[in-house]
Amino acid sequence: MDDTVTNAFWLCIVSLLWGSTNPLIRQGSKGIEDIHRPSRIGQFFAEVLFLVSNWRYLIPFLLNQCGSVVYYLTLASADLSVAVPITNSLTMIITTLTGKLLGEDNINAGTFLGMMLVVSGVSICVMDKTL
Repeated sequence: MDDTVTNAFWLCIVSLLWGSTNPLIRQGSKGIEDIHRPSRIGQFFAEVLFLVSNWRYLIPFLLNQCGSVVYYLTLASADLSVAVPITNSLTMIITTLTGKLLGEDNINAGTFLGMMLVVSGVSICVMDKTL
């Protein structure tokens, strides 16, 4: 299999990991704003304790970090002119769709059109590098 296609596959996996976990991390961190301590250091440690003891935050966070490891490994052989647009744009699309599935936001016509334009642009970038 061509290196560019292989890298594109792994970058799509990264986007899937990042995009699907972003809304879950956001939901898992709900309640952190209710933590109040008198000192900044106490506040910091109370928030860290809240997050690391909350599986609804911790599991998506760890999956998100797995995506970062895959991204780092893929960048060793990926063309940056393809890697960055694929991951950033597809992560945004997957975050939007996952958020919608979780009941966060509605996808309006403008959002849908934007997502289709992003997919078209990324496809053109990948095709340009593979041809």
